[in-house]
Amino acid sequence: MKNIRIGAVISNSPVGEIRQNLENMLKWIPEAKAGGAAVICFPELNITGYSTRRDIFDAAQPIPGAVTDELCNLSISENIVILAGMAEKTENQKIYASHLVVGPKGDIGVYRKLHLAPPERGIYTPGNKIPVFKIQEIKFGIQLCYDAHFPELSTYMTSKQVDVIFIPHASPRGKPSEKHESWMKHLPARAYDNSIFVVACNQTGNNNKGLNFPGNAVVLGPSGNVITKALSGNEKIVIADLKADELERVRNHEMRYFFPNKRSDLF
Repeated sequence: MKNIRIGAVISNSPVGEIRQNLENMLKWIPEAKAGGAAVICFPELNITGYSTRRDIFDAAQPIPGAVTDELCNLSISENIVILAGMAEKTENQKIYASHLVVGPKGDIGVYRKLHLAPPERGIYTPGNKIPVFKIQEIKFGIQLCYDAHFPELSTYMTSKQVDVIFIPHASPRGKPSEKHESWMKHLPARAYDNSIFVVACNQTGNNNKGLNFPGNAVVLGPSGNVITKALSGNEKIVIADLKADELERVRNHEMRYFFPNKRSDLF
């Protein structure tokens, strides 16, 4: 991989307030660009808001559609890759928790959440594909919140030679420090076991539908080390450099790069 600077946003995203949520993104995209970031990642379902109630059907948007058109224009004008989330409504009225990858050439990629948390299962449809994306010679995957609790998904993405996994969250309840402590049980393991960078960010504040989000973010290196974090509970962007030499130090170390030594003949 090459060195890349990324931005990860903590944002408030009320359910159904699509125009408000898009305008909120306008605060952070120029700031990320001014800070030298090539990619900006927003939380899970930041555009439509996150809900496990039927009202999410009214907020859900098609892909492609008016929202993706607007994101494409933003990506082109700012020359930055935008990772943003929304409830996706298909022609057959299925709803997916989707995350978009919108590039400055007008290209759009989509990741649909694979592992639905129990409260989500009566509303959303699980995805059935594991796409891998590429920007500036960086391969990356996306997981959404509950996905990160299943190590096999990260293992599969690593087998497709990803360098980074972005893990946007809409994870409610608790204080930022408590949510960070919870994340630190499994996110460093995803980074450490696979020798990859992990970037995670969460919604913050009230979603106007009965949920409060603690507002936290963390960027982890390929040794499971914390590169940067934000635990204030406020809207914020964190900027971090994902450095090629840090990745290579791990992957060139006989005793620290585990993935190539996996017994694929057994499992």
